Amino acid sequence: MIFTKHSNAFRWIIIIASFAIVLLILWKTYEFFQHFKEEERTKMENWSFAQTDLLKTDNLNVDLGNLPLKVITSNTTTPMILINNNGELDSYNNIDETKVSDSTYIKKLIIKFEKENTPIQVKLDGKIVNTIYYGNSPLLNKLKYYPLALFLIIFLFGAVIYFFYRSNKNATQNKLWSGMAKETAHQIGTPLSSLIGWTEILKSENLNPDYITEIEKDIDRLQTITERFSKIGSVPTLETVDIIEETLNSYDYLKARSSKLIDFEIKTPEGEIPVNLNKQLYSWTIENLVKNAIDAMKGRGKLTIEISQLENNVKVSVTDTGKGIAKKDFNKIFEPGFTTKKRGWGLGLSLTKRIIEDFHDGKIKVAQSEKGKGSTIQISLKRAN
Repeated sequence: MIFTKHSNAFRWIIIIASFAIVLLILWKTYEFFQHFKEEERTKMENWSFAQTDLLKTDNLNVDLGNLPLKVITSNTTTPMILINNNGELDSYNNIDETKVSDSTYIKKLIIKFEKENTPIQVKLDGKIVNTIYYGNSPLLNKLKYYPLALFLIIFLFGAVIYFFYRSNKNATQNKLWSGMAKETAHQIGTPLSSLIGWTEILKSENLNPDYITEIEKDIDRLQTITERFSKIGSVPTLETVDIIEETLNSYDYLKARSSKLIDFEIKTPEGEIPVNLNKQLYSWTIENLVKNAIDAMKGRGKLTIEISQLENNVKVSVTDTGKGIAKKDFNKIFEPGFTTKKRGWGLGLSLTKRIIEDFHDGKIKVAQSEKGKGSTIQISLKRAN
């Protein structure tokens, strides 16, 4: 109970503590790197002292027991080159022997080593006779990239935790919304059954048949809405139907119940176009797009629905003469919660996107839009064989 109540505070404590540990590890790694680098510097300075001692020795046939020679031959890891005061290569150690004769390669090495470490001068009787250029040893190079590798591992680990938490949260929310939707469908069912009964009673009364017809249309719409909500959270069943007929059904219903200030128009090719659809979800899609178009026009303007076919692709376009959509918002309008209205949940277009892309394997996009002139939202579906 206490953990649940203060879960957000505990989460931040864990995050801050994790960052503190990571920073501590990185700092200690940096300190170790600098300490190791200083040791290599000391080793190379000792090497320069040994070189000076050898230069002072007249006897060139020194044996291996000679201390300066031992110091010089003990360097088996640090790459270095010895350049005399004439700028010529005098000796080298731990570099590629096949490239030693290449003067360009040696010059590049000098530039590289100068960036990694300050050169050490070898002096004899106060005069500079040689200059030692040396780079980082393989171990030091590995240590240099260790913090980056550590940071990458921690970043990937954090990303895995984040996406796991996000997926788990989304799954929980989806279950909640699915449960609420099914419960809503169940609750609507009771008064809907009663309305159907009352409609049958009204038929026996001396009423205008047109009134009864319109009431029955609204009851059918309520039944459709109930079926829509009951399908949320489950995989819908698709059937091969004529998309022109299904679009016209939604068009006629919405036109009859919309403002007379809206000039409706529908353009369809001749014949039938079979598409695998779920009727209830497809009509929900058309309804959402038409209502959004009407809102964009503030109840006054022209709304056009056009169906076209190109080979196996069927396109349904809804065009309005409303306020238009900014180009930067072309993709955002399909995100849950995005809305430009003072009232609204911002779920209509995100739900439409899910119906078309997840359930019907289609595409939906803003085909074109211009501020103050209107927009066209286009659905693309595959023609059924």
